[in-house]
Amino acid sequence: MKHLYLNLKRFDIPPEWGGVNRLAPVSKWASTILRETQEALQTYDLRQVEFAMFFPEVHLLEALSARTKSSPVKIGCQSVYREDTAFYQESAAHGKEGTPQQNKPGSGNFGAFTANRPAAAMAAIGCDSVLIGHCEERKDKMELLIAAGVTAQAASAAVNQALNQEIRCATARGLTVLYCIGEKGEEQEQWQEVLGSQLAIGLQGIDTSKVVIAYEPVWSIGPGKTPADKDYITKIARFAKEKTAGLDIVYGGGLKQDNAAMLASIPEIDGGLIALTRFQGEIGFYPEEYLEIVALYLQNLK
Repeated sequence: MKHLYLNLKRFDIPPEWGGVNRLAPVSKWASTILRETQEALQTYDLRQVEFAMFFPEVHLLEALSARTKSSPVKIGCQSVYREDTAFYQESAAHGKEGTPQQNKPGSGNFGAFTANRPAAAMAAIGCDSVLIGHCEERKDKMELLIAAGVTAQAASAAVNQALNQEIRCATARGLTVLYCIGEKGEEQEQWQEVLGSQLAIGLQGIDTSKVVIAYEPVWSIGPGKTPADKDYITKIARFAKEKTAGLDIVYGGGLKQDNAAMLASIPEIDGGLIALTRFQGEIGFYPEEYLEIVALYLQNLK
């Protein structure tokens, strides 16, 4: 199975507010993306490839309402909180995984999660999938811990543990997980240790049948940086598969027109994570260019 994911980050912000959204008014942005892609994606063999789109939370209901009954698109959220509502605590003993249970008064936290995103809320509105451990999420958590005086090594371990809790909450609610791993520039010489810890701690005790790995070479992502090459990506993919007993792994450093054919030629890579589709001129995400990337990748599979 190949997996083609779309992380829409905060591409909903219009240019006049410092963003890249020239696609549609913010209130219609998510529905525009669904309506301009789902019919074309339905032409692919969905036994061989799956499509998921990760939206900022404010757009999830709109995306779900625009998804047709025959749509191949799985709607996902951008991470979940490391704790969940009360019946999650009782589900293992009292109900089927991923389904609501009747709360007893005083049995736990019914929703005191201001500014956070419990997995229960995401499952309840109809999300299918979740993106966890993206390098931007890791960076945010790391910066808070280091600002508090925690050493980089201890902070990294704590982040991996927090992400493990997020994955546990997500899979308990029936969400599939795209779990991101990756090394920064200063970590390249220790890449095996860094990625090994992210996998070992992040996936400890997890039902990995619901998990796909995304590899993000953080050191190579961004303007002016040298992209990871085929040999390097292959090396990492083989390492990750060895450490996870063969879990599917996608390239999370940006599947785009320039590298689609190269990534499709790597047997160990099972898909990619798309974000921006245009990197010059009117930079941004454009549905027609997204479909071109999808077609280019799938046409070049060996």
